[in-house]
This record gives sequence, C-alpha cells and structure tokens, in this order.
Amino acid sequence: MTAEEIASFLKNHPEFFEDYADVLAEIYLPHPHGGRAISLTERQILTLREKNQLLESKLRELIGFGEENDAISEKLHRFALTLFAPRSLDALTRSIRENLLEIFAIPHAALRIWSGQPDQPGLVEFSEVPLELCSFTDALANPKCGLEAPHGIPDWFGEDGPKLRSFALIPLRAEESFGLLALASEDEQRFYPDMGTLYLKRLGDLVSAAVQTHLSDAN
Repeated sequence: MTAEEIASFLKNHPEFFEDYADVLAEIYLPHPHGGRAISLTERQILTLREKNQLLESKLRELIGFGEENDAISEKLHRFALTLFAPRSLDALTRSIRENLLEIFAIPHAALRIWSGQPDQPGLVEFSEVPLELCSFTDALANPKCGLEAPHGIPDWFGEDGPKLRSFALIPLRAEESFGLLALASEDEQRFYPDMGTLYLKRLGDLVSAAVQTHLSDAN
C-alpha cells in the first residue's frame, strides 16, 4: 500500500484506532525540533500548542491593528475640532499646518487652491499652478503616496523642498477637485507607495469641507 492509501484508509475507518488502541501507544515519532522520539499523543499536543501560539500571535496582531486604528480615529476627531475655530482662510491654513504637526507629527504641509475666491487677497495658497497639476489631481481617485512629487510640488516647501524624501498628495474636492493638500517628510518610509490611504482620504474630506466655508463663488 502507498502512504496515500494508508492515510485514506485511516480517515475512512476511524474505528481502527478503537479496535487497535494499543497501537497508538506504541507509535513514536521524531520530535519536530529534533532530538528524542516522542509518542503520537505528545506530538499531537505539540502540534496543538504550536497552533495555539500562532493563533495568539494573530490575535495580538489584530488587537494591535485595532488599537492603532482607534488612535488614528481619535487624532482625526481632534483635528476636525480644530477646523471650526479659524475665522479666515489664512488662519485656517495656518491651523491646518500647525495641527498636522502637533497631532499627527507631520513636519511639512502645503496647500494650493485653484477654484473659488478667497475671503482675503494675497494668499500663497492661491499661487498659480500648472494645468497639468489640476489634471493630475482630477485623476486621483484616492490620495497618492510615494517618494516623488510631480509638477514642482517640492518647491511649495521652500528651502525644505530638496530635503524631502516622501510625499502624500491629497485631492481637495467638492463636486470636483479644487485644490491639493501635500504632506511631506524627510523620512522615505513616512509616505511609502503601498501604504493605506483611507485615513488620508478622510483627512482630505475634512480639509475640503473646512476650506469651502472660506471660499465664495467656488463653482
């Protein structure tokens, strides 16, 4: 008989172990980590223990993810509350940058808006941007993270621009895109290409709604 046939027989005839219970006591297997031979029962216990350790590890991992998500949600809540106080677009953009640093430890943030009229003139956020950037933003279904930023975006950060190594580009939208929020870091791993963007999208939604309250004739 082949090994497969033996395995099939035992699976289909569990009464074999009832009829020949003494056989189980006489079966010894190599220890999975080397050394002495152990009984079939000991081997089963070891297997169950290893499975239990794996499940515990997975559970700890899930708990860790849950705690991390709870922490991010709490930070988003705190950030949202800061968006109500500013009475002008200039004050709002300063608040956004300050609270991104304080709450999320994001060292660099810049904003550009190309649709609607500001509630006060001369804001850097309304500096001219190339049409290619507007089209690029329109095409973003979700925030984009990576090691490079197109269309001169690093220049938005002034003298810090050449030092930046990773970026998160978050479209600002009402019915259509009207601006772009750029986050940046000197750390290449802060905004890596494959990172999740759910919370960045929610951040963009909050900033979009707050900015809209300070614009007139936005459409």
